[in-house]
Amino acid sequence: MEITYLIAFPELDDGKNPAPEKFKGLKDSPYFEPIDIELVTLGEETILIEGHAVTAMRQRYDGRVQMIECHFELKDPFAVSVLQERAKIEKALQSKFIPVKYRDSGLYEEYTILLVQDAKPTPDKWIEKNALKLTRFIRSQREVFDKPEMDEILSSRLRYSAQDLTLVDWEGAVIIAPAADFQSDIALLKIGNYQLLRYRMLDESIETMLDKLNEAFFKNRRRPRPTRGMLRQIAEHRLEVMLDFERAEQYMLLIGDWYTAKLYAAIQSEFYLTDWKESLKAKLDNLENIVETIKDNFTISFENLMDQLQLIGWVVLLIGYIYLYFLDAGWITFP
Repeated sequence: MEITYLIAFPELDDGKNPAPEKFKGLKDSPYFEPIDIELVTLGEETILIEGHAVTAMRQRYDGRVQMIECHFELKDPFAVSVLQERAKIEKALQSKFIPVKYRDSGLYEEYTILLVQDAKPTPDKWIEKNALKLTRFIRSQREVFDKPEMDEILSSRLRYSAQDLTLVDWEGAVIIAPAADFQSDIALLKIGNYQLLRYRMLDESIETMLDKLNEAFFKNRRRPRPTRGMLRQIAEHRLEVMLDFERAEQYMLLIGDWYTAKLYAAIQSEFYLTDWKESLKAKLDNLENIVETIKDNFTISFENLMDQLQLIGWVVLLIGYIYLYFLDAGWITFP
């Protein structure tokens, strides 16, 4: 059977990208395609890992994320020894393609898809027959799952026809297609992984901004107080994050033909994309409140400073007038 292994990690473009492409291979003709995502193919290569020929196609989405689609074959992907072999292949692919800083931080996505052409007598019966093996494959674990856990893992199923079936889980998927029409579902799974990583990138950006605010305004009070320039930089960064979030949120509106729409809805549910969206919205609202509070306090502090300087000026002026008065009255003489 063939394995598709997806890897996604942050990567800014180098400004030398060719013209963006269109997503291809979606079933039927969707009423709306994900045209807002700028797709650029960076290249394709075949490498030898653990004795297996692995084809890897590299693409860049929106000039922000590199998505790598890897294909290799395993004779018995359900065997325990083969699970270990698959783990080695996937680990080697991570080491080859994902930059060290993202491997260390965990800011990347990986996803494994099993491609099946021969599932007899029917796709559903084949899944029930291999339920334990499939759950181990999807979760990459040797442990024995109980029936409720297996039912949960294998519950999200979409059918394009009587002989086609796609099973989606948050860690992996199974695509059954006798005619080997896998690419349309793979394309949607890639979009789902891309969107999940974009939300994680936005979340990290917000957390970094909150840390900077905490460091600049609430810690080390003996340090010089933040300036208007720093407030402007924070406001500009917040605006960039908000615009980035609005763009990422538009991908949730992907609607195609009936099958594409249902499959993408299942992907959103299994990847918890709606939960990520709501969490990010709450964080952005909190960030906006914090920034506005700091700006108000900064304005008040600045006005208080101006009032104090004005008061000091009046006191100095008053002392000057008193001095001149005493000098004019002859109460002050110079030796």
